[in-house]
Amino acid sequence: MQFSSTQNTKPLTASFYKDLTFSDSSVVITSMLESSFGKEIRIAFQEGQVMKEHKTKFPITVMTLQGCIEFTVHGEISVLKEGDIIALEGGIMHELKATQKSVVWLGLHKGDSIKRIESILN
Repeated sequence: MQFSSTQNTKPLTASFYKDLTFSDSSVVITSMLESSFGKEIRIAFQEGQVMKEHKTKFPITVMTLQGCIEFTVHGEISVLKEGDIIALEGGIMHELKATQKSVVWLGLHKGDSIKRIESILN
């Protein structure tokens, strides 16, 4: 479910756990909220699934909501357990690997796109 607003005075809401789906064949990426200043994305991983090394031109914020992921930057692995959060400047190569079935929140800059995120999986 995607909610979007450009000049809406009502708050936007979504649930990262409602309608949550996982796939054995691929990471599942869902746009949850889009506001005038950013985009909130849900990423659902089965254990062992990977978002191969990639970069964005904008800063990102990643938080593990459920499970555990390895977030690799320059060969260094940060283990992100439930509730852990990490921020990364744009232009830096990074990779995500789920060590358990996991749900991740990805905060994107308004100028970024979900299509770019989806292209990482292809």
